[in-house]
Amino acid sequence: MSGVIVVSTLTAITLLSNSSAELARIPYEDATSVAAGKAVYGANCASCHGAKLEGQANWQIRSADGYLPAPPHDETGHTWHHPDQMLFEFTKYGPQHFAGADYQSIMPGYEGRLSDQEIWQVLAYIKSQWPLLIRKKHTEAYSD
Repeated sequence: MSGVIVVSTLTAITLLSNSSAELARIPYEDATSVAAGKAVYGANCASCHGAKLEGQANWQIRSADGYLPAPPHDETGHTWHHPDQMLFEFTKYGPQHFAGADYQSIMPGYEGRLSDQEIWQVLAYIKSQWPLLIRKKHTEAYSD
């Protein structure tokens, strides 16, 4: 009987943590999360970051009005250079969360638009598209 309680408790903790803002890792190996993330990405992110994660042209050069174009989320960009939690917070709160309130960006924060779980799912989709070597480097660099 105590084994059932332990398993039930662990399952409940796992389910709760998967919807929280402090998920330890991007669930890129979970097919359900990746599929859900692909749909959320398509509806909310692809218009700027590209349907194939390719980003906008000249993404490292500010436009005449001072904004940086959307960077790629594939292996050619810098997304994989950042820890999971930072990627989550950047997506949820926007770049001003890290760069200060005066930082100009077209990128919105998605707090109130996407749930924490949806943000983690989008990140799962993005990471699942990186080449194996990049996924491995990212996981090794940012594992606890």
